[in-house]
Amino acid sequence: MSHAYRLVVSCPDRVGIVSRVSTFIAEQGGWITEANQHSDLGAGRFFMRYEINPESIGLSAEELSKHFAPIGEEFGMQWRVHDTATKMRVVLMVSKDSHCLVDLLHRWQSGDLDCDIPCVISNHDDMRSLVEWHGIPFHHVPVDKHDKTPAFAEVERLVEAAQADCIVLARYMQIIPPTLCERYAGRLINIHHSFLPSFVGAKPYHQAFGRGVKLIGATCHYVTEELDAGPIIEQDIHRVTHCHTAEDLVRLGRDVEQKALARGLRWHLEDRVLIHGNKTIVFA
Repeated sequence: MSHAYRLVVSCPDRVGIVSRVSTFIAEQGGWITEANQHSDLGAGRFFMRYEINPESIGLSAEELSKHFAPIGEEFGMQWRVHDTATKMRVVLMVSKDSHCLVDLLHRWQSGDLDCDIPCVISNHDDMRSLVEWHGIPFHHVPVDKHDKTPAFAEVERLVEAAQADCIVLARYMQIIPPTLCERYAGRLINIHHSFLPSFVGAKPYHQAFGRGVKLIGATCHYVTEELDAGPIIEQDIHRVTHCHTAEDLVRLGRDVEQKALARGLRWHLEDRVLIHGNKTIVFA
């Protein structure tokens, strides 16, 4: 991925935003290599994502941010500048199902996911050899179902020590405590093996089989305190029939989960996901 500065903006909609931002970038000698924008007419809110060639602008990301700050204040913007030379640090969490973890590690190793993975955390020891084969530290943190507090205190310590920018629950089958949800709001990503908001909670494929569904799906979403109800980043589906068993749905669903999670994480890493309330704008 080529080096870029990414300017991401969310603000109340009004006349002149694009003109003001584009003029500012041009005044710095900046070359916009990709531009995305969206007006939510119902919410009266504007969203923007620009990629800028750093070599054209002659400023560091910090200097660019400093110069842009008055515009952000003028328009009441929530904004950030991300220098892609600094890779995001992504901590992966997993339980016993390996398919999403294996897929993400492969994409990371092949360069398809442009990030650093400082560690993998699991409540089971099953994935240790797989993770360590990739040269990544593995932390086994068992969770006592009678008292989960010590385990999640250790998880939080490990995540903080890893200086994580993002946490991905790659089929980590434990409910994340509210403190962690709040601390990493908008940076804690889950893959749920269902086309949300249908079939929340445990064994969604078996729930779907019991309803005789014709489509199964998977949902990549940000985690909030409310179970399986956070802002949705990406969803995918697979058509099924009455001939399929519940075990078939689980098997077919694994492929859907991998694709939805990989796309959702990639878009997050590329600053393509903007959160507004419980919805997302995805400049995919």
